[in-house]
Amino acid sequence: MLHQPNRQVNSFMKLIITVDVEGDNLWSSSTSMTTKNAHYIPRFQDLCSLHGFKPTYLVDYEMANDQIFQEFGREMVRKGAAEIGMHLHAWNTPPLYTKRGLHHHPIYITELPDQIIYEKMAFMTSLLHDVFHSKPLSHRSGRWGFDERVARVLSELGYHVDCSVTPGVSWRHHKGDPDGKGGPDYNTFSVRPYFLDLDNIRLAGESNILEVPVTIRPMYPKLLRRLCHIASQSGLLSRAVEKFLKPYVWLRPTGYNVLEMNELASWALSKNLPVMELILHSSELMPGGSPYFPEKDDIETLFNDLERFLAHASALRITGATLAEYRQICE
Repeated sequence: MLHQPNRQVNSFMKLIITVDVEGDNLWSSSTSMTTKNAHYIPRFQDLCSLHGFKPTYLVDYEMANDQIFQEFGREMVRKGAAEIGMHLHAWNTPPLYTKRGLHHHPIYITELPDQIIYEKMAFMTSLLHDVFHSKPLSHRSGRWGFDERVARVLSELGYHVDCSVTPGVSWRHHKGDPDGKGGPDYNTFSVRPYFLDLDNIRLAGESNILEVPVTIRPMYPKLLRRLCHIASQSGLLSRAVEKFLKPYVWLRPTGYNVLEMNELASWALSKNLPVMELILHSSELMPGGSPYFPEKDDIETLFNDLERFLAHASALRITGATLAEYRQICE
């Protein structure tokens, strides 16, 4: 049972749309880095604005240096139409760390020494502030890599929100450093937002960092989910569990799951969740920018599903907020 903080989050349903703004097709093994997807983000912004929602753009190093996105991001911040936050990929964000593990793409920030974690996060915070003329208040770790050390740095740097937790999902079998233990295990984490205990991020505490987990619905009873979790820790079984058993459903558009997303919204309302968080990547908005949407027709299907889901959310009287705006509601 999670310890409940003295401060309680607001119970009025909000929809937060988070976009990991990063280079093209980081799923590939290519060593080259392009940022062509910056040209495709305004269309997505227009769709969100049409339905009264404000995206939170969580920006990584290469996109913070892309001139097209720089101009777009500054304009959105100036208009109050979106928020700019931090999304840090540990393997290419300065200062570069030359230990062997770093060169195994992609490494988790949690696999780095404390001082390097601080220096990378401080560098990105300054870069985003300088480029977008706005202090970043929200954060998501690259590859969902998050722990107490990262949380304490966020607090020290003045962040208000993290959204790295994927409740019920373990990343242990997803290696960063080949000699490491893999990513975090969020199997016992809450689906509800909570203020972090900086000594144990699984627990609610008294810090100023609000954790807003990705909206993920468990599909099986607790015991069966536990068995799926145990099986997922095996390198041989993990992919089969994810593909065939599908123990969880994410609020993440795939181009063919709008009905599933609509049902997820109804489930969240039935559970009295105060907020839903939808996620996607900026590269998924461009044909060929990801393995999931290789062709132009795939992008059109994606936008059609997004249009239908946002209309459905509006019909349910779910209103929008950025991560930082939602944090203010929870004061």
